[in-house]
Amino acid sequence: MLGATLLVAVGSILWHHATGSAGLGLSITLPMPTGAPAASRRLGLAAFGTAALVSVWAAGATTASLGVDLLLSDRVAVVSSALLISVFGGGVLARSATVPVRREIDALEDGPARDAAMEFMNGGPIIGLLERGLLFAFLVAGRPEAAALVLAAKSLARVPTAEHGKHASEYFLIGTLASVIAALTMSMAARSAIGLPVL
Repeated sequence: MLGATLLVAVGSILWHHATGSAGLGLSITLPMPTGAPAASRRLGLAAFGTAALVSVWAAGATTASLGVDLLLSDRVAVVSSALLISVFGGGVLARSATVPVRREIDALEDGPARDAAMEFMNGGPIIGLLERGLLFAFLVAGRPEAAALVLAAKSLARVPTAEHGKHASEYFLIGTLASVIAALTMSMAARSAIGLPVL
């Protein structure tokens, strides 16, 4: 495992060296390639891949046995399917539910109000995927209090302001409600299918 840790460290240094980003306040002197940043990135990725292979090799038969058990488990298949339906099917539900609001925003005259609302909406689909995934994971694990924290964090990080306008607020509320419905419905179905209480 020490070898895998060392490979991850070297891969991180090579990746960091390729980006040319600011230092972390310390310096490590390694023979760095003098070629293009793409070469450093490739070496970094190779180090990460080698670290993963060393880790799997070190774990040995235990990893292979666990992987086979997971692949053949009906419970894992049910929960994975419900997760995919929640995340991606919930996205379809959220888009369908927000169609009237998006039409109203499209109908606004060009100007700062429309631009602010459009800017707010642009981040919605990606954040919705993450939100539904986290909500589903916590709900299927039987931790609704953690799911509530996800909603609280989203509200703090992404609440629309007055400059976004009322349309952005409506879009936010309707999209969040659709995501909660999708995650809650699919987590309850998955828990029921694998023999757990629905909540």
